Amino acid sequence: MSPLKTSLTQPRLLALAWFAAFPAAHAQSPDTVAQLPSVTVSAERELPLPQPTAEYQAKQLMSRRVATSDTASLLQDIPGVSLYGAGGASSLPSIHGLADDRLRTKVDGMDLIASCPNHMNPPLSYLDPTQVGKVEAYAGIAPVSSGGDSIGGTILVETPAPEFAAPGQGLLTKGEVGSFYRSNGDAHGANLSATVASDRLSLSYSAATAKADNYQAGGDFKTSTATGRAGHALPLDEVGSTAYETRNQTLGLAFKEGRHLVEAKLGVQDVPYQLYPNQRMDMLDNQQQRINLRYQGDYDWGRLEARAYHEEVDHFMDFGADKRFYYGEASGPGGVGGKTSLNGEYCSPMSPSCAQGMPMYTRSQTDGLSVKADIMLGEQDLLRVGGELQQYRLDDWWPASGGSMWPGTFLNIQDGKRDRKALFGEWEAKLSSQWTTLAGLRYERVSTDAGVVHGYADSNGMAPMFNYQQRDSDAFNASERQRNDDNLDLTLLARHRIDASQDIEFGLARKTRSPNLYERYSWSTWSMAAGMVNFVGDGNGYVGDPSLKAEKANTLSATYDWHDASGERGFRATPFYTQVQDYVDAVPYHTGTFQAGQFNVLKFANQSARLYGIDLSGQMPLAQTNFGRWGFKGLLNYVHGENRDTGDTLYNMMPLNARLTLTHRQGGWDNALELVLVQGKQDGSDVRSEIQTAGYSLVNLRASHSWKQVRVDFGIENLFDRAYALPLGGAYLGQGKTMSLSAGPAWGTAVPGAGRTLYTGLNIKF
Repeated sequence: MSPLKTSLTQPRLLALAWFAAFPAAHAQSPDTVAQLPSVTVSAERELPLPQPTAEYQAKQLMSRRVATSDTASLLQDIPGVSLYGAGGASSLPSIHGLADDRLRTKVDGMDLIASCPNHMNPPLSYLDPTQVGKVEAYAGIAPVSSGGDSIGGTILVETPAPEFAAPGQGLLTKGEVGSFYRSNGDAHGANLSATVASDRLSLSYSAATAKADNYQAGGDFKTSTATGRAGHALPLDEVGSTAYETRNQTLGLAFKEGRHLVEAKLGVQDVPYQLYPNQRMDMLDNQQQRINLRYQGDYDWGRLEARAYHEEVDHFMDFGADKRFYYGEASGPGGVGGKTSLNGEYCSPMSPSCAQGMPMYTRSQTDGLSVKADIMLGEQDLLRVGGELQQYRLDDWWPASGGSMWPGTFLNIQDGKRDRKALFGEWEAKLSSQWTTLAGLRYERVSTDAGVVHGYADSNGMAPMFNYQQRDSDAFNASERQRNDDNLDLTLLARHRIDASQDIEFGLARKTRSPNLYERYSWSTWSMAAGMVNFVGDGNGYVGDPSLKAEKANTLSATYDWHDASGERGFRATPFYTQVQDYVDAVPYHTGTFQAGQFNVLKFANQSARLYGIDLSGQMPLAQTNFGRWGFKGLLNYVHGENRDTGDTLYNMMPLNARLTLTHRQGGWDNALELVLVQGKQDGSDVRSEIQTAGYSLVNLRASHSWKQVRVDFGIENLFDRAYALPLGGAYLGQGKTMSLSAGPAWGTAVPGAGRTLYTGLNIKF
């Protein structure tokens, strides 16, 4: 596998390449000086504090959305953002090494929650990339008005805003239809959107569907080995359990009168299947229904916004085709012939476990209410105040399926409750023409609880394979499970405008997050049951702890921003440092049975951690020629995280990486040549037996042409078909005997990345 042994063995190589591209970010070009007196320039720089790290409109995302069915991947150009590998439409964003529930992720203002012991349905998975109208991300310090119950950044994703006809225009009708095809995995799909509106009433509808088979790995990366991979027959280069099919629909109705807007949005998702290469189970059905009501009014004193939402999720997991069974004949007890199911246990030919797998069901309901007001205290002062309520209910149960998984139903979480109540205030003040400050305070009360549980059987199993279902459930039921956390967040920010082309923004934040229901209330130490609780795809099993404390993070961050008047040339540098008290990490459940380099049963535990690093980003024009305008943009990210109690590296820290892009525009053409550089991951979490990955470089090509109402996109991902492993993809469990915890990373491998992929897309507006 020589392609895996790429360069980038030292961080300085990427840093040197970066600074060679931006040799004098602080120097002003002649064009910049000439335009400084412009009044327009001054107005553009007077932006609220803090500014998001990135803000994209739908038009800016079009070239990206053709290449993916995963909405989270639209964030990959944002400094400080990386992605945990998961299903083909459900990757988990990570900001500065903090991911999943540690981030505040809102979809159309709703705080949605992953209702699955493997977090297969994160918030961004409920939107197709074609349904995204706007993306904002705070990768540094987020204001308390958009933060809360999180210790990382904030991601805000919105569907397109309602459109209305101009006064006297008559009826506005518009729409868009599109389709795409990607060669690797035979991925294809279609999207449709339409709007009918008067000057006061707007009705909109959008729908999108996507479907893909397993993808092929690049180069000579082999996904099957000679030991233990006797699963669903796959070609050696096919990455098992990467197929998916998704269907998403939204319906919007909005009414406006003067400066007031009332809006209702309904969303429906139907996922027949989404397979997971780094989990022991697959999503074989996910149904979501949501309704979102919003009022927005502009008044002489400022703006008022109120929102109420309701969401219901029905989620089902079992083994997909690549994991279901290997049908080799086996000798059962007493030499009786039979077959072996995926959990490694003998079952007779008539046993339900050989025919039905292991069904797992999750059902949740979320209700939320929020009110926010922006109050102008004067020309130089703005006060933001608000409150939020959220009520979350969760049930997670696994019906009997034969073998040792019978005769009753396993209750993983019953009557789970997680309620949040929050109040916040935020004062933004312009002290002078050079100084702007922001101070925010947020209080939250988070209450969690769960009902009594039991295993498949009221017993502890049989020697020598004790599963201790009765012992563990009795101990859990006798424990005090109700918890109340009083959480306090604080943000202090200041921006100093050095001159018309330079700003520096720096701040301090204290952020708090209460553990989720699975972290507190997953109760079974049985390796089979614990192996079903895993958010990060590392192959280990996890047991919760009702006494877990809330995480408390203190972050220092600064951003230096140099830019010219046109905004075409700029450079940003953001160093950061975060200290986390009561960080929810993992420890061996039984130190005596823990085996390094293998999959183990671990327990969520409070420890202390620190993370630090730097983000660099920038862009510049290169040349204006007869063949069009040429430019360059790039970003570089570095993060390091460690457990201060043990000295262990935190899990899934993205290695040093860079993304360098040569851009070209001429007429209706918009093209790009992209180089992705990732250093090898030689350090990892020892307690989780994290798999090391080699460094790699990828070349991607993108091109699009727009003509009147028609847009055509095409490109090639991984142009040279390089073999590589995903640094944040976890352990490869995509095929074969996935239920065994006795086989570890030495037996498995990291999840391979996709090989060469040709894609094209067509969109027509009408």
